[in-house]
Amino acid sequence: MTRIDFHTNVPDKVSYVCRLVRKAWAANNRVVLMTEDDAQLAELNAAMWTFSATDFLPHVLADDALAAQTPILLTASDEAELPHTHKELLVNLSRRSPRNVDQFARMIEVISSEEDDAAAGRKRYVAYKQQDYPLTHFVTGKS
Repeated sequence: MTRIDFHTNVPDKVSYVCRLVRKAWAANNRVVLMTEDDAQLAELNAAMWTFSATDFLPHVLADDALAAQTPILLTASDEAELPHTHKELLVNLSRRSPRNVDQFARMIEVISSEEDDAAAGRKRYVAYKQQDYPLTHFVTGKS
């Protein structure tokens, strides 16, 4: 069953996810990043090219011809065909529950400090708990 980790109180989802993906990539994980919409997808795609002068995160959009050979995929749709046969990590930046969560070994829900996003995250947490997913919760900025 998919392990779901909630990372809450995140001040800037895009920069947080860039750092998170850098760690996942360093650990040789294949990662799918699910955004809220095409605008956030474009913002994340641009940020992954510029967030660090010394790190390269090999990524493409999920519908790119190189998606099967690329370890980090970006999509705004959970209808997207995901070519990875070994799906290790899904990072959800959206306010919806991804349809394909069971295809992954682990999912990280990134929840901002904005009230609307936090409320949507709480609803997803309750829904996942009712489905007996193993859940963990990490509050950013707290030790």
